[in-house]
Amino acid sequence: MNAVYEKKLGKNIRGIREKRQLTQEELSIQLQLRGCDITRSALAKMEVGQRHIYPDEIKLLKEILNVTFDELLNV
Repeated sequence: MNAVYEKKLGKNIRGIREKRQLTQEELSIQLQLRGCDITRSALAKMEVGQRHIYPDEIKLLKEILNVTFDELLNV
């Protein structure tokens, strides 16, 4: 992915997470419970565009945050 796009995507994920009143820790635990091996630190890096976001993570984020792919990827 393009670095600028990843940064925008991460910012969008953070905004949705905060709207849902979830902490990074809470969201990372929800991802872990669904089989995604991600730490709070890795999630923080995703939100600022310093870590790649993989398709399986995007799918789980969509489910956990209860948004459409369009809402999640709208950057």
